[in-house]
Amino acid sequence: MLRESWRNRAGFALAAIGSAVGLASIVRFPYLVADHGGAAFIFVYLLSVFIIGIPILISEITLGRATQRNCYEAFVDKGKSPFWKGAGAWVLLTALLVSAFYSALSGWILGYLVEAVFDRLQPLHTSELATSHFKELLRTPLWGLGYHFVFLGISVALVYSGLRKGIERGCKILMPFLFLTLLILVVKGLSLDNASNALEYLFKPDWSLITPGVILMALGQAFFTLSLGQGTMITYGSYLPKDSPYVGSCIAVALSVIAVSILSSIAVFTIIFSANMTPEGGLGLMFQTLPVVFSNMGGGHILAVSFFVLVTLAALTSEISVLEPIIAYLVDNRGWKRKNAALAAGTMAFVIGVPCALSTSLLSDWTLWGKNILELFDLFATTLLVPIGGLLGVLLVTWRWGFSSAFKELKHGTMVKYPIGYLYLKICLKYIAPALIVIIFFSNLSLF
Repeated sequence: MLRESWRNRAGFALAAIGSAVGLASIVRFPYLVADHGGAAFIFVYLLSVFIIGIPILISEITLGRATQRNCYEAFVDKGKSPFWKGAGAWVLLTALLVSAFYSALSGWILGYLVEAVFDRLQPLHTSELATSHFKELLRTPLWGLGYHFVFLGISVALVYSGLRKGIERGCKILMPFLFLTLLILVVKGLSLDNASNALEYLFKPDWSLITPGVILMALGQAFFTLSLGQGTMITYGSYLPKDSPYVGSCIAVALSVIAVSILSSIAVFTIIFSANMTPEGGLGLMFQTLPVVFSNMGGGHILAVSFFVLVTLAALTSEISVLEPIIAYLVDNRGWKRKNAALAAGTMAFVIGVPCALSTSLLSDWTLWGKNILELFDLFATTLLVPIGGLLGVLLVTWRWGFSSAFKELKHGTMVKYPIGYLYLKICLKYIAPALIVIIFFSNLSLF
């Protein structure tokens, strides 16, 4: 069976950017910047992207292009032992679990987009009303389950048509629209009252807030925002022709994620400060704080729709990317037709995600360590599965396959020159990145 490939480098780059730009960039990053030193945190984050983000991204793309196989087979091919076969299965399982709980959570976002379109957020003038409305929706089983199904259905529809006609074409349309929507929100935010105060709040450096714990947060943010450790980038790299350059695309992915993260921070906090409200992190920011702001400002309906379009697009491009490792495995290893593989991957993600979608309604009493099922899925994936998957990938490329062999593969069709690029990647990948991932992993264990 002839394997699919990207039509051109632009298609690959946009798909990779779509994979990387997700909820962590648009929702989590603004809160981290505001709460942990402003420009000081951004500096640590940028350093983290340079030290571990870009090198690991390059290594995963290199592994994929070298093997021309899915993430599981890439580990089998270069590992050549039962251990590495198990490592490949670990990464594949990570992709499946992430696709499941991410879809359930993204279903909430799609649901709020519908709420915004039909102007149901307009009456939410106070935090109490917004919180009550949010909790009421979460307690409705069909709301969470239905939007989980619809969101996953849209995602499957995009990957169903194939790499070029589905993912590549979809990202070429969705990503420019995402950036345009974000820029509109930024321009609008900067025109509002107290915009200068918001910018000062965000970007005035407070180095006293930079603690070892904050540094670990920045490192973890750099790791997760680039879709590392879950087989996505390995699979995307496997669709590159053997002589296709990609280092520039990897840098473009990292810069795009940085840009979206910073611009999202500007958009979110200029809007919040215009209403003289206190910033709140995580889901509270998206579902409770911002709806109140939108309902109390002129043109709030349009801004609400624009914001939830932005977040929905980011979630959608990330979801289709994390479905792809599963689809590629079924096509490569099981000989399935892509359309059947896409339907199977979507079905598995939906079934596994059902408990997550019902975690705030019918299954709200099912808790562990004070967390519901969705929160446990998120915690398990982000603190255990993804970091271990990333570490296994780095160790495979640098120690099992061998860094020299990997760098030789990297040089085919690229502009990376010896010795600067060689030394940078070797030091970061062989020594710094593994050590930092281990530190992040053990620091995350305290969350259990």
